[in-house]
Amino acid sequence: MPNNSSSQYPGAHLSAVSGILFFIIIVIGGVIGLGFLSISTTAAIVLWAITFLTAWAASSSLKIASQWEKAVILRLGKFASLKGPGIFFIVPFIDTIPYWIDLRTITSTFKAEQTLTKDNVPVDVDAILFWRVIDPKKAALEVADYYASVSLASQTALRDMIGKTELSMMLAGRESIDAGLKEIIDKRTEPWGIEVISVEIRDVNIPPALQSAMSQQAQAERERQARVILGDSERQIAEKFAEAAKQYENNPTALHLRAMNMLYEGLKEKGALIIVPSSALDTMNLGTISGLSAMEQESRSRRTS
Repeated sequence: MPNNSSSQYPGAHLSAVSGILFFIIIVIGGVIGLGFLSISTTAAIVLWAITFLTAWAASSSLKIASQWEKAVILRLGKFASLKGPGIFFIVPFIDTIPYWIDLRTITSTFKAEQTLTKDNVPVDVDAILFWRVIDPKKAALEVADYYASVSLASQTALRDMIGKTELSMMLAGRESIDAGLKEIIDKRTEPWGIEVISVEIRDVNIPPALQSAMSQQAQAERERQARVILGDSERQIAEKFAEAAKQYENNPTALHLRAMNMLYEGLKEKGALIIVPSSALDTMNLGTISGLSAMEQESRSRRTS
């Protein structure tokens, strides 16, 4: 959580304008006092004292709030009003400013270490919270330190969310976890006048041994998918062969031509040798081994020519 103590306690916004105002009043009172000095020394001293008190009161009552700030005014210990931005005045000794509330969007980091997930895996989670004060009165009066309260509420919500979520969901579904955290934290901080803009998980760290096991599991899963794809390809090939067999079933001439083409393609390579069972030759009407030899000689003669 950022240290914003300079914006929460009085004395942080004393401006040079107050010093200039103090100096101007002192100079004017001093000049007038010099005029009274020739008439009465006592009157001059009294005038200078009054001038000093007036200058101190005026400079103490003058305050300046930045464009993004609201000053919480307490009058005799009770809430009086909100002032700013710009120049405003308070009553010395009666009004106090215990808080200067920053209305800009604030970025806070929070984490949960060694927290068990739903499937009993210890993880370290880092997250970022974007929030802002929308009701300065509630932020000043309803909670002692809203910065620390937002930090603790965020950490508690993150631990609760981790305990209800499995590791696989944390790694793959960060968007839903971010939305759930935003809803939980916003509900807890709403009574303090604080609005949660968004929550983003930056990193999820798991033990090294578990990382190795998950890597092996992922590799095994990829091998399984490869085998499934290969088996599916074999099935599709078998289906195509079955369709082709139906085409050749009642057309022996087409089957004969296809067989001759297959043998020719195999014999085109130099030194190729094909061994075909005699039963397959009879089925494809290719004749005897001598016929195959003649085909091979013819193929060789064509290559040499």
